[in-house]
Amino acid sequence: MSLSSHLEQLKKKHLTLSAEVEAAQRAPGTQDLQIAELKKQKLRLKEEITRLSS
Repeated sequence: MSLSSHLEQLKKKHLTLSAEVEAAQRAPGTQDLQIAELKKQKLRLKEEITRLSS
């Protein structure tokens, strides 16, 4: 897999997690711990995208 295709996959996952975080924050039954875990995953992806882009 090339670096550019790997970056594209990471960016797609990041966008998907963004949507999941937003949906979880709007849902009344979602626990804060679950939202925090989604945000951590999103941050890890963002850090990896930044690391690979530079």
